[in-house]
Amino acid sequence: MRDQEPAPMDAERRLSTKEAAELLGVKPETVYAYVSRGQLSSRRASGGRGSTFDAGEVEALARRNRRDGSGGSGSGSAGSGSSGGELSVRTRLTLIESDRYFFRGVDAVDLATRHTYEEVAEWLWTGRMLPGSTFTAPAGFVSVARRAVEALPEHAAPADLLRVATVAAATADPLRFDLSEDAVLGTARTLIPTLVSALPPRGHDRRDEGPMAHRLWTRLSMRKDPDEASLRALDAALALLVDHDLAASTLAVRVAASARAHPYAAVSAGLGVIEGPLHGAASGLAHRLLQDVLEQGDAAPVIADELRAGRRVPGLGHRLYPGEDPRARALFAHLERIPRAEPALLAARDIVETTARHVPLHANVDLALAVLTVSSGMAPTAGETIFAVARTAGWIAHALEEYGERPLRMRPSGLYAGPRPPQPLPE
Repeated sequence: MRDQEPAPMDAERRLSTKEAAELLGVKPETVYAYVSRGQLSSRRASGGRGSTFDAGEVEALARRNRRDGSGGSGSGSAGSGSSGGELSVRTRLTLIESDRYFFRGVDAVDLATRHTYEEVAEWLWTGRMLPGSTFTAPAGFVSVARRAVEALPEHAAPADLLRVATVAAATADPLRFDLSEDAVLGTARTLIPTLVSALPPRGHDRRDEGPMAHRLWTRLSMRKDPDEASLRALDAALALLVDHDLAASTLAVRVAASARAHPYAAVSAGLGVIEGPLHGAASGLAHRLLQDVLEQGDAAPVIADELRAGRRVPGLGHRLYPGEDPRARALFAHLERIPRAEPALLAARDIVETTARHVPLHANVDLALAVLTVSSGMAPTAGETIFAVARTAGWIAHALEEYGERPLRMRPSGLYAGPRPPQPLPE
């Protein structure tokens, strides 16, 4: 019988790996996979043999797994579903299923392989394929955004630059409150190139025309005159990362759009979320890990240091893909065509194989993105910039979809767990 919750455990109690696996109903290897994904934390057992787990944390994960397995999340509009279920939102944009993902029913990897980032974005927005699609930024928007970005401190993070550029561009657009489909599409086609043009170049002259990947390269890499394979890999990365269902940043965008915030504000909400190490900034952690492995020539001591510090190994595993992350597989295929990417590819393979001795996890797109940024002479933060620029197209697609729904539907009810009122006034 699984329809009754077990009695709460002693919060101070530590569980062995075997006990945690039994409570979760999984194999011990899966317990370590939960740790690698950040769903559980572990502590070395006394004597250094094995790991222990917080009983309350394991119990909470077991409850979540039971709810997820029972289909607690409804299939209707936002906020529907049985008590305790996760939020669900009906969408026609992205489906993730059986280690594959699809944009409007079409295999997303096939789209990214055969079409440019701009063409994939147009497909996601309109459901129409427009070969040769290009985006153009009005000079006035670019000028305002650049001045705002140039006023920031040198240590400002990529999300800071892009968020400030987004707000600045909004102030230059008196029609930003027009939420009609045509107006929002117009905003999408000008905002993305404005964001790229607002970024400072790295040792290059500014390039503000041509494919978006070519313009972005000059903002990320010190290497001039990149080969066609490198530019194609960057374009593919942008296209692969356009959307990924209801990621945390996308949910923030839909909440903003539900309140009828204009598209610049909705994108700004998404940019405010991606800085987390479990989201857009994850590729930077993988970049640094990859650099350490390249410097030491061996993944084992680097991974040992990560685990000793209580950190999960970045770039491995994904909660939505029990098997291989299709985005990583596709991006690695592009990187294999770039001769100078070979050392970073070998280091990434070493990371996966070393970790697989204990936890069978596949490389995710963050590790593939790290191979791209390391081998292209980019900074560790470059992956976050690529992610944010790419995902802006997806955020606008979700905002467009949300503008067609009932206003303020993204308003779940809180489950109050505090003291039962009325309570006396505090002294």
